[in-house]
Amino acid sequence: MTDRRDLADFLRRRRELLRPADVGLPPGLRRRTPGLRREEVAQLAGMSVDYYTRLEQARGSAPSASVVSAVARALQCDLDQRDHLFHLAGLTPPPRRAGRHVRPGLISLADRLVDVPVIICTDIGEIVWRNPLGRALTPHLLEGQGRASNVIWLRFTQPESQPFPEAQSARLSASHVSDLRATYARRSGDADVASLVHDLLERSAEFRELWERHEVAVRRIDRKTFEHPEVGPIEVRCEVLLTEDADIQFIAYFPAEGTDAAEKLELLRVIGTQDFVPTP
Repeated sequence: MTDRRDLADFLRRRRELLRPADVGLPPGLRRRTPGLRREEVAQLAGMSVDYYTRLEQARGSAPSASVVSAVARALQCDLDQRDHLFHLAGLTPPPRRAGRHVRPGLISLADRLVDVPVIICTDIGEIVWRNPLGRALTPHLLEGQGRASNVIWLRFTQPESQPFPEAQSARLSASHVSDLRATYARRSGDADVASLVHDLLERSAEFRELWERHEVAVRRIDRKTFEHPEVGPIEVRCEVLLTEDADIQFIAYFPAEGTDAAEKLELLRVIGTQDFVPTP
């Protein structure tokens, strides 16, 4: 059931907190109300001024989920505020997803780990961000959207590009598939997940065989060896931290105990990602 009074109050208070510059609008002259005007929110949400006004006045019909989503975006609600808005409207909030958005706090944390490689990726394997040492450790990877930056796609379609010893290949492939299975179970209706699975089934016999096992396991810790082209094998212990919405993964690679990985990572930190060209 819609809580019309509290919904109206929440909308008004959120609107008054925003300034035109916050949403890319000019400041205008003779602004008599704090924050945005109702017509500005209505424009941003793609609805009539009359309908939005009735929401703020606790009148009219109960809003639909699409209307609440549009208003939440217009009012720049974070996930907690968006969910609260849905509850006030008497609706079930949509599943939480960061949608490739990496919170500034995660990047600040990674920036402080200067001697630890860090990679931030989506739950379907797309590389979103790396710290400098993360880039130095994984020169074979790209950042961005699409298959060229997807570690799962590259694992099964370009196995020759993978910087891991053959002895670890089967285990790492199985780990990728079981982790993707968990993501598929959580949000199989999403186009990005369904498309990736469909295309991998079409392209890779190894993936098809592993997918048909129905093994499901969210990857939280691992141990692997990177065959780095400049410093040789680096054995690391991987810690995977999942965000609350579980579609962004923060992966830190710590040097494996009892190996020379710490010294090699320090060398990588010094040389960075500079290109090495043989002297004629």
